[in-house]
Amino acid sequence: MPSESAAPRGTVRRDVAWAAGSVALVAAAVIVPYLFDEGFRMRLVAEAAPLFGTFDAHAGIGTVPALVLAAAVVLQGPALARRLPFGRLAVVTSTALFAWALSLGTVAGWERFATKLTGYDQYLHEVPGARADVGGAVREFARRIPDYHPDSWTVHVSGHPPGALLTFVGLDRIGLGGGTWAALFCTAAGASAAAAILVTVRTLGTEEIARCCAPFLALFPGALWLAPSGDAYFAGTAAWGIAALAVAAVARGRRAVAFGVLAGLLLGWAIFLNYGLILMGVLAVAVLLIARNPRPLLTAVPSALLVVAVFAAAGFWWLDGYHGVVLRYYQGIASFRPFAYWGWANLAAAACALGPAGAAAIGRIPGAVGAFRRPLLGTPTALLALVAGAVVMVLAADLSALSKAEVERIWLPFTVWIAAGAGMLVQRRGDGLARGWLTAQAVGALVVAHAVLIYQ
Repeated sequence: MPSESAAPRGTVRRDVAWAAGSVALVAAAVIVPYLFDEGFRMRLVAEAAPLFGTFDAHAGIGTVPALVLAAAVVLQGPALARRLPFGRLAVVTSTALFAWALSLGTVAGWERFATKLTGYDQYLHEVPGARADVGGAVREFARRIPDYHPDSWTVHVSGHPPGALLTFVGLDRIGLGGGTWAALFCTAAGASAAAAILVTVRTLGTEEIARCCAPFLALFPGALWLAPSGDAYFAGTAAWGIAALAVAAVARGRRAVAFGVLAGLLLGWAIFLNYGLILMGVLAVAVLLIARNPRPLLTAVPSALLVVAVFAAAGFWWLDGYHGVVLRYYQGIASFRPFAYWGWANLAAAACALGPAGAAAIGRIPGAVGAFRRPLLGTPTALLALVAGAVVMVLAADLSALSKAEVERIWLPFTVWIAAGAGMLVQRRGDGLARGWLTAQAVGALVVAHAVLIYQ
């Protein structure tokens, strides 16, 4: 039988092997296109494949803050995560993630950050027309999704349900119009996912394991694509919906009812932000299985259906929009992007967002399968069950073939949960190991931020 000291060493070796495997996958996804002719590479429509951008070494105003913040979290994050009161820790973690995202997002300059959502294919391009007639925009939304019509929606608006556009119309109406406010809003909403995940993990698992997750959420490598993107906002919304469901699953009485309703409203709204967030149902099921309590469905499902009913009454039926977006998707570059490459290279792109520590967390799942058969509520293994749910969502999204490229951004609502799983790697292991994994996360994010110029 291995000694107590040998067992942890063996576990660490397996963790490192999974992390190294993710790095090898990314390297393969970068190299393989160059084994084919230029025509193949052009059909990828991503010069920095598997990432959506171009290779262009650069630095900018975000470089120094990103380096300083990374060093601070690596050196002080684990100790602070143990000492701070939990509520304050959740706020500090989301604040740190916001600062980390803002720093990475401005490595290419403030102008690119502030104008990212204002391009001709972005949400803000359609705000003036939708603001003039919100009701008409919703009624006509599904009809305007297919391409090659005079009034077809722009790429990002057509690719999402109307909730995304309505959010930016709402910001404009309250005086927060324009690219800068939209960028800050999306980044802040995405960063709030860190607090939501900490609440979820503490509620279903233990406070100790939630505290272990905090530094890894603060240095989430996918923060580069949080700043800014609509998907950051979607990730934050969905995460708070899951957090509310977790609270509902362990609460009693009016508190359970209130949080069940809140969960349904948030998750119902989420599927009107992004069609792919219907997959959050997998994570919702994981939450209820961990809690062994299906009762929140009695309040969450009717609340979610209420959101569906409101949109239907306004003239938009979700399934009509979904079928329209599938048509629009294959009217464009998806028709020639090869799934033979993107089917596996998508996973390499996701690996860039969840980081090597996130990959190592995935490697912990096979060894926990036996534990999944036992009660998970109040145990650290609950975190791995959430990670497993997120992995299922990623695989389902990949196999749908509705995301060929750009998934480092599109899958943020899934990968942020996997990255949180890195807390399992360092539980009761000492700050030295935590600093090592945090360094790996930070270095990977910094290299990508300075080597790849994300397409506007």
